[in-house]
Amino acid sequence: MNKELINQSIDYILKHFHEGLSAKDVADHFHFSEFYFSRSFKAATGESVYEFIKRLKMDQSAIDIKLIKNRPITDIGLDYGYSSSNYSSAFKKHHNVSPAEFRKSTNVTDMANPFYPEGLSEFDTFKDYAGKIKIKQLENFLVIYERVIGTYIELKEKWPRFMHKYRDYIKAETLFIERFYDDPAITGLDNCICDICMTADEFWAPENITTIKGGKFAIYHYEGKIRDIFCSVQGVFSIWLPESGYIMDKRYGLNIYQKIDGNSEYVSMDLCIPVK
Repeated sequence: MNKELINQSIDYILKHFHEGLSAKDVADHFHFSEFYFSRSFKAATGESVYEFIKRLKMDQSAIDIKLIKNRPITDIGLDYGYSSSNYSSAFKKHHNVSPAEFRKSTNVTDMANPFYPEGLSEFDTFKDYAGKIKIKQLENFLVIYERVIGTYIELKEKWPRFMHKYRDYIKAETLFIERFYDDPAITGLDNCICDICMTADEFWAPENITTIKGGKFAIYHYEGKIRDIFCSVQGVFSIWLPESGYIMDKRYGLNIYQKIDGNSEYVSMDLCIPVK
């Protein structure tokens, strides 16, 4: 099974995993035998389909607990197909902490950076973040993309290779975008999924293209070192979003880069959070 079909199966799972999806359901959707699909999926992702879906439920529900602080935990568990007792047990087994304890732990004003854990980085205040965030409507983006599964720190090595590979498609107006699917403060670093992308001409592009859906986004402009992106992003999610009156939509966040200096590791970018 080629990489593009694996990516399509991941996209299908991401869209339907809360619906009681099984490996057979996914295999049937793509007209593969369950055995062949399951073996190929694990070889590509390092997880069985069952493990992947279960982890998604635990990690995505943890994001909901973190961001939607006034929603009862039992209701969040139900959203992902769990009864109250089963959800608490499954959550604690996966995250080594109960859902209630996890929610308390997200009320923080600083955070260690898992990529560079030398010390704590303090968040700005809600007022500081609010002053830098703008709500905008973004159009759809047609992009060339490659999917990366693993620690986000590897992205700075993946980008130069990606840009060299598709250098013939780069124009002055090309945008370079990351679409991230996980919160690395929650998901194990080796399991994080990210698409590295560049905007493409719809009349001339390679096979691995997809459309990033536009819509309403909260946009936070960041300038600084690559190593500090994590804590800036976590501050926006931990401090601004829960108190903003907005709810994160069921699309995925984007980093849109205006400048990348590989030598100094300095970047200028917009963090775009889908909201409603």
